[in-house]
Amino acid sequence: QVQLVESGGGLVQAGGSLRLSCAVSGRTATVYAMGWFRQAPGKEREFVATINWSGGVTDYDDSVKGRFTIFRDNAKRTVYLQMNSLKPPDTAVYYCAGSTQGYVTVIRANYDYWGQGTQVTVSS
Repeated sequence: QVQLVESGGGLVQAGGSLRLSCAVSGRTATVYAMGWFRQAPGKEREFVATINWSGGVTDYDDSVKGRFTIFRDNAKRTVYLQMNSLKPPDTAVYYCAGSTQGYVTVIRANYDYWGQGTQVTVSS
């Protein structure tokens, strides 16, 4: 099994920044890629960003390109999401996820492990 623990959420004003962290433990060798998803009240959980552990390949949803950056620290087995220029529509619960599929993926169903989520609230 793999355990994912997110941290770093909070309340921030529009235009501000937050950095989310996701610590990965357990059978980490089975996880090829890590992703961040978010879910706003009344909406589906949606893809935000993904990265693979080895080569640093990344992908982003168009709504966050140029504002968010996903990166990882292999030694710490931690994945981060740096969020800049935050907007009120970014308000959601953010989830860290791990995929064993063997490729970077934006598809929610391709992720096998999920964290408990961390709330991000952006005020106008």
